[in-house]
Amino acid sequence: MKEMFYPSKIGVIDLAKVTRLYPAAVVDAHGEIAEMSLEWAEINGDKVKITSYVLVFDFTLPNEKVREKKELHFETKEELFEAMQEVAQFFQ
Repeated sequence: MKEMFYPSKIGVIDLAKVTRLYPAAVVDAHGEIAEMSLEWAEINGDKVKITSYVLVFDFTLPNEKVREKKELHFETKEELFEAMQEVAQFFQ
């Protein structure tokens, strides 16, 4: 079996244990900070300020109440997409 350890700026992430992997935009909507889908952030870009981008590695098993996840934060969408391409290499 292929090694699934992704060396990131926050440490090594075991991709084999990831249950969900998704990108998001961190937005400031009138002082409220939230993670939203990239699509939502682009559609509502005139109403919110995108402060950064995040790639979320969620390890939470189904029916678990406590969320276990790690997040990689990026200044630009391009940096996010580069990281997504790096991670995608592990799944090919």
